[in-house]
Parts: sequence; C-alpha cells; structure tokens
Amino acid sequence: MGRLFGTDGVRGVANKELTATLAYEIGRAASYVLGNGNHRPVFLIGRDTRISGELLENALAAGIMSVGGDVIKLGVLPTPAVARLVRHYEADAGVVISASHNSFEYNGIKIFNGKGFKLDDRIEEKIEDIILAKEFQHPEYVGEHVGRCRPVEDAFSLYKQDLLNTIDTRLDGMKIVLDTANGASYQIAPAVYKALGADVTVLSNTPDGININEHCGSTHPENLQKKVVEVGADVGFAYDGDADRLIVVDDKGQVLNGDHVLCICGKMLKSQGKLYDNKITATVMSNLGVHKYMEKQGISVDVTGVGDRYVLESMLKTGSVLGGEQSGHMIFLDYTTTGDGVLSSLQFIKAIQASGKKVSEMGEEIVIYPQALVNAKVNPEYKKEAMDDSDVQARIAEVEKKLEGVGRVLIRPSGTEPLIRVMLEGENTEELKADAEYIAQLIIEKFGEK
Repeated sequence: MGRLFGTDGVRGVANKELTATLAYEIGRAASYVLGNGNHRPVFLIGRDTRISGELLENALAAGIMSVGGDVIKLGVLPTPAVARLVRHYEADAGVVISASHNSFEYNGIKIFNGKGFKLDDRIEEKIEDIILAKEFQHPEYVGEHVGRCRPVEDAFSLYKQDLLNTIDTRLDGMKIVLDTANGASYQIAPAVYKALGADVTVLSNTPDGININEHCGSTHPENLQKKVVEVGADVGFAYDGDADRLIVVDDKGQVLNGDHVLCICGKMLKSQGKLYDNKITATVMSNLGVHKYMEKQGISVDVTGVGDRYVLESMLKTGSVLGGEQSGHMIFLDYTTTGDGVLSSLQFIKAIQASGKKVSEMGEEIVIYPQALVNAKVNPEYKKEAMDDSDVQARIAEVEKKLEGVGRVLIRPSGTEPLIRVMLEGENTEELKADAEYIAQLIIEKFGEK
C-alpha cells in the first residue's frame, strides 16, 4: 500500500479504496497520536451530503473512541465550518468527511489540528506509519476509558453567526442566485444571505446522497449562468460539495473564477489599508492576467504550488492576508484558516458594493489570457516517472519553444486524482488545446492504465 495522505487528506472510492476499515484505522491512529497516548483527545466530525458519509463517519468515530478519544458529531456542514468550530469546542482536531468537488462515489477524510489548520506533515506521517505497519498495539481502553460520542445542536447557528460577523452591510433589494451543488452549503448559504436581506434564488439544494456536484456547483456553473440572466440577478455564487470553493457569475451570465475574485478582493483590501505589505498569494496556475492587473494596482504576487495547503503555508510565512487559486479556493486569513466559499462570496459582495460598479464592470477590468487544460489519466504509481520521462520532457520543450515569448506550459500531477494536468497559456485557444492534447496523449500512451 502506498502513502495514504495526499495534498488534501485521504481520498478514494468509498467502500472500495476508502473503506470503513480504513476509516476505523485512521480514527484509531489519529486518536492515539493526537492524544499522545496519555490523554483523552476530542475530535469534531463534519461531513458533506454524499451517501457514504454516515458509513465513514461512524467507522471513524468508532476508531477514535476505541483508543479513548471523544467525538462530537457536527452533521452536514462545510469544511471551513469544522476548521472554525474546532477552536470554539476546544477540540484537539476536526475531521471532514468529503471528496470536495468529486462525484458522489468518492469520499475523503481530512484532518485539522486544534487551531483549525491542516495537520502538519510530520503528524500525518506518524498516523500513516501506524496504519501501514499493521502492528499497532495500544493499551487496553476498557470500562470508563472508552471514548464517548455526542451530537451538538448549536454548530449551524455558531457558524452562521461567524459568517455574518464578516460583513457589516445589508443586502436588501439585491438579487442573488446561489448554486449549492447539492452539497454541504445547501442550508447555510441561503440562511446567511436571507438573514442579510437579499432576494435569494437557490439552485441544487435538494441533496439525496448521490446528486452532489452532479452537473451543478462550482465545476458546472451552466445552470447558474442561465438562472442569473433569467431572473435579472446582480450576481450568482456557486460552491462545491464541501463549500470551500467559490465561482462567481456576473450580471451578464459570465463566469468569474478564482483569479477574478483574487483581483477584485485584493484591490478592495488595498484600498482599505488591510492588505499587508500590499501583496497577495497565488499559485503557478494563476493566469498571467492576474499578475498584470495586480501590477497596475501596486500589488505584488507571491507564487506557490497548487493546493490550498501550499497557499496557506506561504501566507503564514510572508504575512499575506489574501491568497487563492483559480479553482475558487480563497483564504482570507483575517477571518479563517482555510478556503471558505460562503465567506469568500461575502467578501466579494463587500468589494462590489465598495466599488459602486456592476459585477460585470469589475470583471471586465481584468484581462484573462486564454488557457487550455487537458487531464492525462495515468497509473497513480507512475506519476513521478511520467513527469521525469525524457520523451515527455522533449515534447514539453517542443511546445515551449513554440510558445516562447507569448505563453507558457505547466505540467503537474494531481494531488487527489490519478491525473497529470497539462496546462497551456497563450494567445490562441484552439492551438493551445491542440498542443495540450499533443503532450497529454504521449503521457497517456506511456503511463496510462493498461
């Protein structure tokens, strides 16, 4: 068995790769490590709406309690809610059961520490070592030493109030459409916007355990685009399954991704004197247009690897208070320790109100260069070999020479899926797509599943 934790926790097809047995072992090992073998750790557990959530939740809780840990079940709540509430309940850790934007058959387990940050790599390694060794011996936790499990009733209202505390304006008369992806935000997002007085239309808010992310949410904003235009809304917001991402649709039905949100919110924070050292944090995937727009605003851009984990690590080192990804993960470090789609949308609303402009007018100020992204599905065991392969490198160099001076090539392995992502940026969309497929095809031929 390979290593368990990727860039966003443990993930796989539920009950096949991520089994109840593995969830139990993760709970047991995490409880032992975080309890240091000598105290009763407290774990929060939250989940999204996918059908396997309860299966994994109960297995994980059983593992935690078998080694003396206590469990507080939060029920269905966004990932960022768990990260925020872990401090309120003075827990040792918060666990989220979700596979984010993936389809319903997948699920995942990611763990936050007692301060709401993702677990340190060294702690994850200790947990992995215990699981993979299959020789875990622990003292007998019997009688009064067995852990307990309890639900709470105030988690939703606490998180809702936390979100409302991040905005100091009313939204009366404002038309907003929300697409909650049949996921973890299906109750909280409408509740927050209605409390602010907005005229709210909600899409994809009837989860059945199977329809999470299904042709909806941040990865499929088409329905949201149509509805915004149909009802004459001022703006539309789409979240993913665990609600840590945000994609915006403007008043004309045009999609604004995380790069737009970074630019618009970065400009707002600078004008308010709240942008530390006049810089933001972005990833290597961020569009060239972000850098050019920020340069005009007098804002510098720190660049880091793809993944909100790496964005946050960079922000903590540099003091940056705003960071994010093109995919819609936004971190407003003055408010939260992880991506939060609903909070990000509230900050975006503040920026639009401060500008006095329509969302489309703000978006049109940012020139986004064409990009093409092609996913090459590969055998997970050969991701690194594929990246280092001489034939693949030669083909990349061939395309880079073609784009020299007008674009770039970025090849990176997915941290959560058996994919190598081939991204090209330049001037001609059709040519970029063809060149991306040219590279991807070779990767698939040499390292795809046989």
